[in-house]
Amino acid sequence: MQTTTFYIPQIADIEKAGERLKGVIQRTPLSPNLSFSERYRANIQFKREDLQVVRSYKIRGAHNRISQLAEHEVSNAVVCASAGNHAQGVAYSCRMLKVKATIFMPSPTPKQKVDQVKFFGKEWVEVILMGDTFDDAYELAVDFALKRKGTFIHPFDDEAVIEGQGTVGLEILRDIQEPIDYLFLPVGGGGLASGVSTVFKQLSPKTKIIGVEPEGAPAMLKSIEAGENLVLEQIDKFVDGAAVQAVGKKTLPICSHQLDQVITVPEGLICSTMLALYNREAIVVEPAGALSVAALELFQDDIQGKNVVCVLSGSNNDISRTEEIRERALLYEGLKHYFIVRFPQRAGALKEFLIEVLGPNDDIVHFEYTKKTAREKGPALIGIEHRNQEDFQPLLERMRTRNYQAEYLNEQPNLFGFIL
Repeated sequence: MQTTTFYIPQIADIEKAGERLKGVIQRTPLSPNLSFSERYRANIQFKREDLQVVRSYKIRGAHNRISQLAEHEVSNAVVCASAGNHAQGVAYSCRMLKVKATIFMPSPTPKQKVDQVKFFGKEWVEVILMGDTFDDAYELAVDFALKRKGTFIHPFDDEAVIEGQGTVGLEILRDIQEPIDYLFLPVGGGGLASGVSTVFKQLSPKTKIIGVEPEGAPAMLKSIEAGENLVLEQIDKFVDGAAVQAVGKKTLPICSHQLDQVITVPEGLICSTMLALYNREAIVVEPAGALSVAALELFQDDIQGKNVVCVLSGSNNDISRTEEIRERALLYEGLKHYFIVRFPQRAGALKEFLIEVLGPNDDIVHFEYTKKTAREKGPALIGIEHRNQEDFQPLLERMRTRNYQAEYLNEQPNLFGFIL
């Protein structure tokens, strides 16, 4: 980074934030996890911010910021922009402090998150759905705050917010006996990573701190590599709690200097991790909440025999997304494949395909076909699900030897996304 001087949170200020949060937040548990510890042959513990009062760590920074506002700063209401979790933190804090708030959320925000904001804020909060992304909602919120002379509460690029998020780090170190070798932190705008990494760099300097971003929204990684705060033109918004086009001006230099490494994980691996957490542990997390655990797969050789902490950042997941999560997981694991197959347009052609091509562990889970008149062949869109990854290559071989013309769609994201 070119910057030589920049804001670094002070431990004393983070401790003061912890005092302000007493009676407002949950002291979330640091829980050993037997299943993932056995899987990766390490001592893995989860910091369960998914169990927070608003089901994410965001209440910490929001309340620390709002509780310090002067009376004239809240007289015209506070304003924020959020894809969900920050909004819930602001809403709950404003309700506790009896402060009016106007909250801007992107139009595609899952209904579950919008409803939760209204629930936590009650009559103290007005929700406005505008814009396609967080960044759109952010610009609208800032403009609104300027015109109404309100106080804008930034979701991550604010000193008091960063200090509030840093209390997660204080709790971890107070609740663990053994030294921590690896700490995995989810990274969106960088507020949590900035606050917690500050605590660890000063109180547990030997811990290796890994920031984890979704592969489709690597704003922090790209900015650190470039040495400047980049604005990504396009992002995958699936991991909505961590998908931002630009990180904070305050958080970038902090993370650049204090995170030992920033990595990205594929959205499919995140989905597989979400399902594993639910099926094995009955832990429900949102995509951003699974980021730190998903990263273990990429560090499995490094963490063997080590003490590892993963921060589960939130659990505000809309149940209507379950099928998409399962779909992305199956595609990532190589258990589901889509083809356009050109069948001879004659009776019995599909029956032959079922008998000659499908294996005993292959299941057709999607099929679309319309007969084309005056044509010898007709295209059909087929989705096939396997029991094991090893079933895929034999399926391709059977298609080839029996001369079926098939176009594989999984490796063509534009066509794949358009059709499905």
